[in-house]
Amino acid sequence: MDIRKLEVFCKIVDLKSFSKAAEFVSLTQPTVSEHVRQLEDLLGEKLLDRLGREVLPTPAGELLYRYAVRLIKLQDETFQAIRQFSGNLTGDLVLGASTIPGAYLLPRLIESFQSRHPAIRLRLKIADTAKTTHHLLSGEMEIGIIGARARVPALESTDIFSDRLILVVPPRHPWAKVSTISLEDLATQPFILREEGSGSRTVMNEELLRHGFNPAALSPVAEIDSSEAVRQAVKAGLGIAILSSLAVAEDLEKGSLVQVPIEGVDIRRPFYLVQRKNRQLSPLAQAFLEHLRSSGPPA
Repeated sequence: MDIRKLEVFCKIVDLKSFSKAAEFVSLTQPTVSEHVRQLEDLLGEKLLDRLGREVLPTPAGELLYRYAVRLIKLQDETFQAIRQFSGNLTGDLVLGASTIPGAYLLPRLIESFQSRHPAIRLRLKIADTAKTTHHLLSGEMEIGIIGARARVPALESTDIFSDRLILVVPPRHPWAKVSTISLEDLATQPFILREEGSGSRTVMNEELLRHGFNPAALSPVAEIDSSEAVRQAVKAGLGIAILSSLAVAEDLEKGSLVQVPIEGVDIRRPFYLVQRKNRQLSPLAQAFLEHLRSSGPPA
């Protein structure tokens, strides 16, 4: 079975189009179609269906796709290993991260890694913790940095960086001038939540419960799927929120947000390196992991 034909097939499935796949792999559309026909002849199964403008895999095509992705990845890892042995680290690496580490921790580390290894291509996929976990389980990426420990038996989580979650209010809020508030006070104000599946929300809920406060007692006015959007909503006066200190550091410095201490509560939040259990990392992923560990927490 020709790996090149599998690469073409996978690209059709990814893009749901023969023409887009042909453009991506720099082949003519008839050549792309011929690759698929040869695979279908070899396997004795129809692999793709045209449904309107979309091309979707048949059940046999979905099965082939899962194995083809693994075969292509194994080929890439083989080349990486040989190049690493020769002292030339090259290849592609997809790195997953939840919102906070992806936006505030990793960019500098990625830049320093690529400056050492200019031949590598690193793509950062930022999503919430739940989606990043899904990508790791599906094999779309090898390692991820997320804001809550993975609750999936097939994944292992290791502390790698840390952060604090803090209560912030706009400067015109009555609490902006108080020295501290109680946990019970949180229930009296309109509250802006991150979305379900967010590591920030998971850690916040766990810590509030640990201190004897039920998050269900909050008065949510909005549920928003990014820390940046929550930050802007608080600044606009929509409500208060508990956010990453990394995400609001610039606002605190400028005075556009104010931190309000909660009496007896200090929410420390680790970030976790997550990968599949009992799976050997590719040489490129292993090299990036060593870079993360040796670089220490970003400034």
